[in-house]
Amino acid sequence: MTGGVAAVIVAAGRGYRAGGEIPKQYRTIAGEPVIRPTLVAFLSHPQVDAVQPVIHPDDEAAFHAAAAGLQNLLPPVWGGPTRQASVRAGLEALRASTPELVLIHDAARPFLTGALISRAITAAQEHGAAVPAVAIADTVKIIDDQQIVRETLDRSRLRTVQTPQAFAFDLIAESHHRAASAGRDDFTDDAALAEWAGHRVRVFEGETANVKLTTNDDFTRAEALRAAALGDVRIGNGFDVHAFAAGDHIMLGGVRIPHTRGVTGHSDADVALHALVDAILGALAEGDIGTHFPPGDPQWRGASSDRFLAFACERVRARAGMIAHLDVTIVCETPRVATHRDAMRARIAAIAGIAIGRVAIKATTSEKLGFTGRGEGIMAMATATVRLP
Repeated sequence: MTGGVAAVIVAAGRGYRAGGEIPKQYRTIAGEPVIRPTLVAFLSHPQVDAVQPVIHPDDEAAFHAAAAGLQNLLPPVWGGPTRQASVRAGLEALRASTPELVLIHDAARPFLTGALISRAITAAQEHGAAVPAVAIADTVKIIDDQQIVRETLDRSRLRTVQTPQAFAFDLIAESHHRAASAGRDDFTDDAALAEWAGHRVRVFEGETANVKLTTNDDFTRAEALRAAALGDVRIGNGFDVHAFAAGDHIMLGGVRIPHTRGVTGHSDADVALHALVDAILGALAEGDIGTHFPPGDPQWRGASSDRFLAFACERVRARAGMIAHLDVTIVCETPRVATHRDAMRARIAAIAGIAIGRVAIKATTSEKLGFTGRGEGIMAMATATVRLP
């Protein structure tokens, strides 16, 4: 990429003030890791050409689970001991692609909108350095060590600053290089660093909902707001069946299971994932798996059904919704599903980008009745619960 717009998503902090045993960017809101809607907001924006995550080395597995199924995401790079060092690492990773503009955003601000990203890009194009800001509603006072008020500030001139902060790439990259060379590694945001380097930073309209999740109370409020906003609850059903054929394994729930036979059918013939795809698309009223991936199209011959499920899940997120629960019932005489149940739940959760507790796998036989009872094939039924605004 030469020119264009890149985004650096800063996710290398530990964030333990929010409580819990994992960094806040990997905690869930309404079943979705905080970092995922942040990434999706930039990946889905038509003016953003590249998204560069910066993560802590210890969080590699958590990051890949949170970002499962997302397309066109650059490989993450390791952050440093400070936010400033982490941003610098992201900028260095982008240097070879020479973007014209760069947006720098905190992973723990998952509620930004596409309109805010558009305003950030416009502001960077016009001014070279710009930050989103919102007016302060409360009166602000300066106090001394004895908690006595010494000064009341004019709030009309005060703003709280957010991300994404937007810059001409060369301007902010050079500013970071100068700060590092001067031994300065204490800037808490990139606007302050740009100011130190002698650049004028303009402000543009931020969003009150674009809050940074910092404390456990922030998560409690965010969970309530997210649930309240997603009041349109949809339930979809899916069904799929495939015949056994020659082979030595079957794909089931995204897991390869050794078996005395294989299966024949669309793509890799994973009945569990196919049923789930139809259930999700049904909840959205957006057709079925055959509508989007016609079985007669040779490009899908032997394709991994992971791709189909990831597509269906992204259709939910494209409508600003969430997957509340996925439930699958598998009907067959063999293979035995119980020993693979947890692996399937984990794989489906990873593809869908939801917590494993939101995925249920059940298995039963048909008591030797019908085609499944005769061992001629395998069947799956699925239910998807989806919440939309």
